[in-house]
Amino acid sequence: MSSSVCVSVVIVSFNTCDLLRDCLRSVYEKTRDVSFEVIVSDNGSADGSVEMVRREFPQVVLVENKANLGFGTANNRGLDVARGEFVFYLNSDTLLLNNAIKEFYDYWKAHDGESLGALGCNLLDADGKLTLSYGGFPQKFQLLKAGLHHLLAFYVKNVMKFLRMDISRLRPVPVYGKIVGDVDFVNGAALFVKNSPHARFDEDFFLYYEETNMQWHMKNVGLKRRIIEGPSVVHLVRGGRGKLDDVDRYGSFSIIQSEISKVRYTKKNLSSVVAVLLKMLIVVQWISPYIFRNTRKFFRSLWSV
Repeated sequence: MSSSVCVSVVIVSFNTCDLLRDCLRSVYEKTRDVSFEVIVSDNGSADGSVEMVRREFPQVVLVENKANLGFGTANNRGLDVARGEFVFYLNSDTLLLNNAIKEFYDYWKAHDGESLGALGCNLLDADGKLTLSYGGFPQKFQLLKAGLHHLLAFYVKNVMKFLRMDISRLRPVPVYGKIVGDVDFVNGAALFVKNSPHARFDEDFFLYYEETNMQWHMKNVGLKRRIIEGPSVVHLVRGGRGKLDDVDRYGSFSIIQSEISKVRYTKKNLSSVVAVLLKMLIVVQWISPYIFRNTRKFFRSLWSV
């Protein structure tokens, strides 16, 4: 690690060429008065992302993984070459609106004696509204209750779809509140941490729950996770989720991976018995003919957790 680099910005890339270009532009345009490097860890993109980075951002440190290793593992490959005192994990579907990196760096330096583990900010969506920026650690009985509700809601939506009833308007629109202060965990889309062993992700998680798991372990060693004022970051969430209807969304790759990671998190940190019960609820959902074409190849992965 070199003291000449204050912050290493690590961005995982997977077939988000245009989003990645905009993200990188925002980093270089907005970041001032702090030494930084940018590391792009590419998970085998086939959309020209690697070529675009080489051509338009030759100063970027490019890590070519040649395959989709998952979010946490790809971040770790970036961390392996990071020279900064701090690491800023940044999604490729984000935009910096101000000198966010300097804001994070200055805050940490000013509060260095407070046992900080991770910093984040109140993220904005494409419309400038607050979006998911932090969360609470899952509890085992809450997970079971949510899993049962998820299952029942899914089969109700199956019936509605069979009856050709449009239920898209019934889906609740989430409302996110602004917060400043300590939280259970900071969203991994814009996560500022010290370059230390605590910055490493558990590579058993392919997608989702990796930042929750990381910060659960931070909590267990007394490190605080905090949302601060100052940094301004937009999280676009790739802009593709709205193209799926309510039933098909349950069988999307991202939701499938989220379910697998939820079970893994539960088994590792909460209860192996509850993890088995969650598996059973998920299996009952996955055998639905509406999504079985997508879920069938993931049953072995789910049950091997």
